[in-house]
Amino acid sequence: MIQVGILGAAGLSGQELLQRLAGHPEAEVRVATSTKFQHQGIHEAFPFLPESSLIFSGHDADLSECDVVFLAVPNKASLEYTPKLLEQGIRVIDLSGVYRIRDIKIFEESYALKHSSPELLQEAVFGLPEYFRSSLSDARLVANPGCYPTGALLGILPFGDLLESLDRPPIIDAKSGVSGAGGRVEDDATNYVEVNENFKAYKAFKHQHQPEIKQYLEDLSPFESKNMGEPVFTPYLLPLSRGILSGIYLHFNRRINESEIEERFNAFSEENPFIQIMPKGQLPDLRSTVHSNRCAIGWASDSSGSQWLVQTSIDNLVKGASGQAIQNMNLMFGFTETSGLT
Repeated sequence: MIQVGILGAAGLSGQELLQRLAGHPEAEVRVATSTKFQHQGIHEAFPFLPESSLIFSGHDADLSECDVVFLAVPNKASLEYTPKLLEQGIRVIDLSGVYRIRDIKIFEESYALKHSSPELLQEAVFGLPEYFRSSLSDARLVANPGCYPTGALLGILPFGDLLESLDRPPIIDAKSGVSGAGGRVEDDATNYVEVNENFKAYKAFKHQHQPEIKQYLEDLSPFESKNMGEPVFTPYLLPLSRGILSGIYLHFNRRINESEIEERFNAFSEENPFIQIMPKGQLPDLRSTVHSNRCAIGWASDSSGSQWLVQTSIDNLVKGASGQAIQNMNLMFGFTETSGLT
């Protein structure tokens, strides 16, 4: 049984971690921190969570007995805490964005934040288990992927070497519930009145997840932005609490046979327990994956076989955040990959 700490346990991702780790057979939450709820019982603050005697601590809590700490805190706080935890020999799974992008200049432009521990960028393992499973067992620091990049990359990368035949960059048209768009406080962009019965794009060509998608698409496939142009990514805000539906448009310079796509995606699903391929001719909806750690994938093409739509569905708080973080923890410590997850 490993001992777990969660910094920022009262946020949406932190609550999801508490919910799922409560039933994990190999992990016990020893420390859960929150500034707002410090000294308050977890079950008192959040009666819908599994009953627990654990009390919220402040962020200065003693974490020395923890084997691993999940950081569900803002980017600036992750930069502060990660080096300190690693110095204590504690493994870190960081749900913020500060260790995902290797290029410091691009990071600082995207996040409007100066990086204070660039030496860790080369060490951090990108926590997309479907592609980095073998690197996770020895990782000290895991950069949990963003929710949008998770949905996008899992829909594009199984094409593999076929991506050499693209004649333009992928277009990623992603719709998210408010929790995926950062809706944790009542502000002008995500308050109820603004979101309810409304639908809009935001951060067009400026979203911090675009360079993350670009970096790992280039790392893991033949796609090269310098020859083809950067992937186009536009996020939209849905009047829903959770879920991300991504429509990914791929245009090839030749006909691609559906049987080949079906074969590649079925093989991808067989190798990865949380990849769900939709029945032929069906596209996933948000309800396909809500409250689960699955990524549901479907596709369609036009009569020419050169234009393709790949559609993915994930729950941004689970496969897009806390569920994937637990999946990474399982692989780091040699547990069954699906432990504590559905």
